[in-house]
Amino acid sequence: MAARKNAPQPKLTEYQDRLRAAGLRSTSPRVAVLRELESATSPLSHADLVEALGEEGYDRVTIYRNLTDLTEAGLVVRADLGDHVWRFELKREAKFAHQGTHPHFTCTDCGSVACLPAESVRLSSTKGAPRSVAARSVDIQLRGLCDRCV
Repeated sequence: MAARKNAPQPKLTEYQDRLRAAGLRSTSPRVAVLRELESATSPLSHADLVEALGEEGYDRVTIYRNLTDLTEAGLVVRADLGDHVWRFELKREAKFAHQGTHPHFTCTDCGSVACLPAESVRLSSTKGAPRSVAARSVDIQLRGLCDRCV
């Protein structure tokens, strides 16, 4: 399970406003999924969310459907970090430190995933590289052993 931030959580009305602004109805499962993603410090899989929200009475299918709706509405970003498991992150505004496209590190031993600061990987466009590299419109995924597994 991903680590949690200690920052104060937004109020219920803030989650409801986000959902409505994205054209979605505000339902308790959607708010619960947003709340979990808000408190996560790394991307969460569907299984992570089922484990976290199962005690609140939300089943696997409900969580999956809401992840799909939130992703399609642009509130959540979905990524496959090379292990064929979809992971989800809250899409954040530019004023937040953990935002937009940023690199991820996946441990090849324990499978843990960590978000890295954007400046931890430097991209430079060279002749023959796709334009998306210069535009920084690429996903960067690093794999190796984490500090615990070294």
